[in-house]
Amino acid sequence: MILIADSGSTQTSWCVVENGTPLQLLKTSGINPYFQSEEEISDRLSEELLPRLEVDSKDINAVCFYGAGCAFEKVEVVRKAIEKLITAASVEVYSDLLAAARGVCGRQAGIACILGTGSNSCFYDGQHIVQNVSPLGYILGDEGGGAVLGKLLVGDLLKGMLPDVLKEKFLKQYDLTPAQIMDRVYRQPFPNRFLANLSPFLAENIREPMIHTLVLNSFKSFIIRNVYKYDYKTWPVHFTGSIAFYYKDILVEAASETGIHIGTVVQSPLQGLVAFHSF
Repeated sequence: MILIADSGSTQTSWCVVENGTPLQLLKTSGINPYFQSEEEISDRLSEELLPRLEVDSKDINAVCFYGAGCAFEKVEVVRKAIEKLITAASVEVYSDLLAAARGVCGRQAGIACILGTGSNSCFYDGQHIVQNVSPLGYILGDEGGGAVLGKLLVGDLLKGMLPDVLKEKFLKQYDLTPAQIMDRVYRQPFPNRFLANLSPFLAENIREPMIHTLVLNSFKSFIIRNVYKYDYKTWPVHFTGSIAFYYKDILVEAASETGIHIGTVVQSPLQGLVAFHSF
């Protein structure tokens, strides 16, 4: 029995799989070892995952965890946190980018992109990630990701770029003041999650020309600053992540304007990962 996890900074999706058949799908809050210690991750899993598992954790003999922030130096943090709780399993920890590549490309070569809370991309040869443009995070990069979209939105709002009607609608809907926005971004933990959680306002008001342009330009920036670094004229460009999924129409528009060919667009790579680990 295998437990597969696909984790972003905001949410983690888990799937229990036996002989290629999914037995249970559940979600917990996000895990990111860049922001959370081994103890914090272990506590989170103990509170949110173990009580909801419909199988005995002793029957799970392998855990494949794919997550944001799971770079080489952080792999052991997540591995040890999981091994404390699921003691019978061998635990393998991979990056969320490899999850995207395996989930949307399987064992075929292609360009895999993530547009979720953050953004990332790579060229995958069917087995390994062989090229990766550093995403740089939501301050220096992460173009097209939810945190950057939220950052652009509140930046325009606070600088008086949005129509007054939209500004008042936003502040009322999220029960925020400009001072509270500044506090959440600069003083409170997880500002990237806070900003990403504001991005649905864009989807709700996407027919507003300024909103449409903001999202479109951010997607075009992602393509130009990331996808253009790969052989995009030869290989299809696949996308996964909630932002890619819910803004698919604008993503297709950005692709058309920048000359790339979009392949698969899925909300989560989890279904593809289940298939990948079943053979």
